[in-house]
Amino acid sequence: MNSRNDLTEQLGYRFRDEALLERALTHSSYVNEQGRPYEENNERLEFLGDAVLDLIVGEALLSRCPHEEEGVLSKTRAIIVCESALAQLAQRLGIGERLLLGHGEALSGGRQRASMLADAMEAVLGAVYLDGGLEAVRGVALRLLSETMEEALSGKGFQDYKTRLQEALQAHGRQSIVYRVEREEGPDHDKTFFVSVSAGERLLGRGSGKNKKEAEQRAAQAALEELK
Repeated sequence: MNSRNDLTEQLGYRFRDEALLERALTHSSYVNEQGRPYEENNERLEFLGDAVLDLIVGEALLSRCPHEEEGVLSKTRAIIVCESALAQLAQRLGIGERLLLGHGEALSGGRQRASMLADAMEAVLGAVYLDGGLEAVRGVALRLLSETMEEALSGKGFQDYKTRLQEALQAHGRQSIVYRVEREEGPDHDKTFFVSVSAGERLLGRGSGKNKKEAEQRAAQAALEELK
C-alpha cells in the first residue's frame, strides 16, 4: 500500500496540486543527494503545518473546554501535537514508506525515526492547508487526531513517565536518576534533543523530543519498558 492515492484516501482529502504532497514527502537528505534546490524539501511545509496544527487544536480545545485555564489548555495541546503522537499517526498512515530519503538516511532507519515521521506529518498538513485552505486542513487534522484528543481530554493521554520511573526505582532502593542530553540535531528553530537516563552506572533508556522535557519523558518511558 505505497501509492500516494492510498495516502490521500486515508487523509480524506484529494489534492488539486499533487506536487504539494510530493514536496511534503521529500526529505532534505533526498534533495541534497539529488542536487535539487533547497525549497523542494519538506522543511518549509513542516514549519507551516506546525503552526496550523497549533491553531486548529488550540481552537478546538477552546470550544471543548470553555472553563479551563490557559495552562491546562497549553498542556493538553502539547500532548495532542507532541512528536510521539504525530509519529504514531504518520506510522498509521504509512507515511514512512512513502518518504523520499537520501540513501544514507534510508539505511540508518529514517523511515522509522519518530522525529522524521512527525515532521513529515506536519508537512503533509501544511500541504493540505496550502492546497485547500483552513477548513480543509481543519477537517483532516481533527478527524485524524480525534482519538488522541479524546484521550488527552480524559486525562489518559498524559503519562508522567519521569515520576513513575522515580517511584519504581525508589521502591527498590535504587540510586538517584540522572538525565543527560547526549546530542542535539537540527537548526535552532527546530531542534531535536536526544537524552539518556541512568541510575548509578546503569544506562536505563534513551529518548528524543522537540524539547528537553519531551525527550526526558521518552527516555523515562523507554526505561520503564526495559525494567518490565
